[in-house]
Amino acid sequence: MSRGAAREGAPPPLPDALPLPVMDSHCHLDIMGADVATALEQARAVGIDEVVQVGVDLPSSRWSAEVAAQHAQVHAAVALHPNEAGAGAATDEALREVEALAALPQVVAVGETGLDHYRTEGEDGHRRQEASFRAHIAIAKRTGRTLVIHDRDAHDDVVRVLLDEGAPERVVFHCFSGGAELARTCAEHGWWASFAGPVTFKPNDALREAAAVLPQGLLLVETDAPFLTPAPHRGRPNAPYLVPLTVRSLAAARGEDLDAVCGALAANGRAAFALP
Repeated sequence: MSRGAAREGAPPPLPDALPLPVMDSHCHLDIMGADVATALEQARAVGIDEVVQVGVDLPSSRWSAEVAAQHAQVHAAVALHPNEAGAGAATDEALREVEALAALPQVVAVGETGLDHYRTEGEDGHRRQEASFRAHIAIAKRTGRTLVIHDRDAHDDVVRVLLDEGAPERVVFHCFSGGAELARTCAEHGWWASFAGPVTFKPNDALREAAAVLPQGLLLVETDAPFLTPAPHRGRPNAPYLVPLTVRSLAAARGEDLDAVCGALAANGRAAFALP
């Protein structure tokens, strides 16, 4: 869980609340190290009424399922992260446990899975990642769960594997990092794209262009907390209560009314994770 170690400084202040509640479609409450009840209370105070808590290995996937069973505001996603898979974690036994967890009623998604060509290097690591990705796609299909994709520097290969295997009914590109071309590919296949803090960073015009061309019905928002803290608090600890900063950036990039964007995000979150 050392992935959160680089986040320093005091937590940012709560932003202005959103006019309508939306979902944080991807966060890591366990890596944040915060009290879950407090994190959820802060999120509710600014209009974040639900979160998807995402596992990256077996211990965090078990924890995600446990917390989701205890808190109605939390939904779980379970998987072996691509970097874990690249290091050899995606054994048959581990994948069987992921599938057993995915079948639990409080678990709404299989993920984050996919490909990461930034942190995992070498032919063997990439081969293990792809095998794990294909296995997670199969698990998502068998359990009827949404597939949550981690795609870092691997856009073409992620799309290739999805099309080769046949994508599940519901697919979410977590922390969407592609440009307009990948956004159009998502639109073509009905895949959701979830935008995180980087869409608020000044250099990321291509990311804002992608957010602008995506159909409103496929738009999601997330924190990936404690990572990817939105501007103006970049580098400080992230948390679900900071989602409003990213939502306002998305509304500006799309040239749409904030109320309309919030309404779409709320509906899209429920549709993307098959929530009633």
